[in-house]
Amino acid sequence: MRRNGADAMETCSKVLAVIVSARRLRFLWPLIVVLSATGCSALPQPATTAGAPVTQAATATSGATPAARAGQAVVRPVLRNERDSVKFLIIGDSGTGDRAQFEVAARIAEKHKAFAFDRAIMLGDNLYGRENAAAYRNKFERPYAPLLEAGVKFYASLGNHDDPAQRFYAQFNMDRKHYYTHGTDDVRFFALDSTYMSPDQLKWLEEELRRSTDKWKIAYMHHPMYSSGLRHGSTPALRTALEPLFLKHGVDVVFAGHDHFYERLRPQNGIAYFVQGGAAKLRKGNIRKNSTITANGFDTDRSFTVAEIVGDQMYVETISRTGMLVDSAVITRREAANSTSSE
Repeated sequence: MRRNGADAMETCSKVLAVIVSARRLRFLWPLIVVLSATGCSALPQPATTAGAPVTQAATATSGATPAARAGQAVVRPVLRNERDSVKFLIIGDSGTGDRAQFEVAARIAEKHKAFAFDRAIMLGDNLYGRENAAAYRNKFERPYAPLLEAGVKFYASLGNHDDPAQRFYAQFNMDRKHYYTHGTDDVRFFALDSTYMSPDQLKWLEEELRRSTDKWKIAYMHHPMYSSGLRHGSTPALRTALEPLFLKHGVDVVFAGHDHFYERLRPQNGIAYFVQGGAAKLRKGNIRKNSTITANGFDTDRSFTVAEIVGDQMYVETISRTGMLVDSAVITRREAANSTSSE
């Protein structure tokens, strides 16, 4: 059974029709209906940094001056490629099985030869259409075969197009769960199911965040809390549910997909947010031109993102299907940024 049959977040009416279906009642609670209904692009955009002092924000510096979507940016590489650093790949909305996915996957494999990340986080919509054995093979195993053969581990989160049975697929490393956590060194990742943000999930998340002693806390999910997308955009109800927990327990960075482009947001309340939903799908020209929350964006081709953590800094680069570096940034861990600003 698919999560929603059709594109469940395309319009409010489609979402509500799916949300109230009897076969999914066991996941329902009042916030879900609000969350689904507010997933529309007509919603107003939040204010930049949501009133947080700049000195308390996770600092982000980019090599790009104008937005990359203008086609005029000159972006400098920032990855340090240190031997013992934490390196990972970020892809979202990837599972089409079409030529574009394979072309992006080839670029990723090329990047991996020089920048040997050992894990990849998937931001949902991992498989579009049918999800039989052939689909897993053609939309995941074949495109990413060089990475799988090199030992890269993929950690998936569920999107609105995904069958929850994906959690049983061994190479998605979901531990048979809708939401879960994994980590390495001083970095802890929290994979969330943003389509069904149940009370149990929120309770689990707060407990896991509270228990974590890792320096870096990174959350990822399918639906973006902040986005300048014209088609989908920000999801205020999801933000209402999650942002207080992220702020209270020191989450540094949040990745999401759903909008079919790349966007780096200006820090919101000190947290760095990214949208990376362009690993196979593309909604060209869909980033709101007058958005006050966009730090940089790329909506003219598919792309993928790689990141490296060295001490208190995360170095991020986003690369297009054709191999162009379209964005780079350095994110300082919130606690370290706050400590520096208070000295």
